[in-house]
Amino acid sequence: MTNQPSKMTTLWFACLSMLGFLATDMYLPAFEVIREDFDTSQSLIGLTLSIFLLGMALGQLIYGPLSDRIGRIKVLMGGMTLFSIASVFCAFAPNVELMLVARFAQALGACSATVIWQAVVVDRYEGKVSERVFATIMPLVALSPALAPLAGAMLEHQFGWRSIFVALVGFGAILSIMTLKETESANLDKKQEKVSVQLRRDYAQILSSKKFIGNMIIFAACSAAFFAYLTGSPFVMAAMGYSGADIGLSYAPQTVAFIIGGYGCRTLLNKYDSQQLLPWILKLFFASVTVMFMISLQTEPTTIWPILVPFCFLAVANGAIYPLIISKALEDFKNCSATAAGLLNFLQTMVCFAASGLVSAFAMHGLMTVTTAMFITGFVALIGYAFVVKARREETAALAQTA
Repeated sequence: MTNQPSKMTTLWFACLSMLGFLATDMYLPAFEVIREDFDTSQSLIGLTLSIFLLGMALGQLIYGPLSDRIGRIKVLMGGMTLFSIASVFCAFAPNVELMLVARFAQALGACSATVIWQAVVVDRYEGKVSERVFATIMPLVALSPALAPLAGAMLEHQFGWRSIFVALVGFGAILSIMTLKETESANLDKKQEKVSVQLRRDYAQILSSKKFIGNMIIFAACSAAFFAYLTGSPFVMAAMGYSGADIGLSYAPQTVAFIIGGYGCRTLLNKYDSQQLLPWILKLFFASVTVMFMISLQTEPTTIWPILVPFCFLAVANGAIYPLIISKALEDFKNCSATAAGLLNFLQTMVCFAASGLVSAFAMHGLMTVTTAMFITGFVALIGYAFVVKARREETAALAQTA
């Protein structure tokens, strides 16, 4: 294992981690334009985001075990090829039905990047080094919610909404070139068991871990709050009279907040342990979703700012939480790191899919739907933390018995 990643490898990690978010966020400002072009409903356009999340979830169950057996690089190249082909179909889709199919296939390709970059970090780095790598990459991931909608709005204005997906084809090609320059990190020399036997053993090991379950639930809840907002905010802001460019710009403050949270966490890790930081960050997350829910319940905002300000505090919390919980969730599974990462992201993304689908289904109720879904995620995060605390106590008790 190496001590620190090179600058080029760090950039590769960042680009891989951003891919799914770019495919999610770039077309958000064009929601209304696409709806008008296809002459369809808000719910069906919202479903193009929800179906993407479903594809991201399902694909990760395949890529994790597959890359543990045949290697990270081969699997990632296959995923990038599928992503690029599906992006071409998105760009030239004649109707919303074909767009939904293409978005699902696009997600199946994109999720290979999400699984594999996390697995490579776990393969190559340990302990605080791993946490610091995640804390370095996660804030860079946050650039996508700001830059992607802005880039998407600019492309839509200059060349039409279809150019957004053409740009994604180019990004997939760049990632393929970068991937070919990296070395394989999976241990392919180990004895390979029958796939079904190996999967049963690996999944039994992973799902029996309260540490994994607790951190996964927190990760899922915090991510679901984010995707509930991303699904509903374009329609909420359009109803308030904002343009596509305005909607794109609205993601900039939350991005800055996410970066502050991520790099703030990275700095605090030099002085404090992750278990000391996590409860305070979760309090910030829960307070943020509560404030947003109360605002929508008791008032009828005519601008996005009363919601955007507490959402930025939520973004600070998420930026700090992600590197802590992902590293902790995966650290005990170096023998099957990609399988564990795939399962982590599958479960997390399924919860995001449920939150996004809920917001899409009740889009006609606007802001109230969005903030209600987010408020629910606050309680889910607390349930996850209860598992984390229980796992920590059991680990402490076990160490005391062996001492």
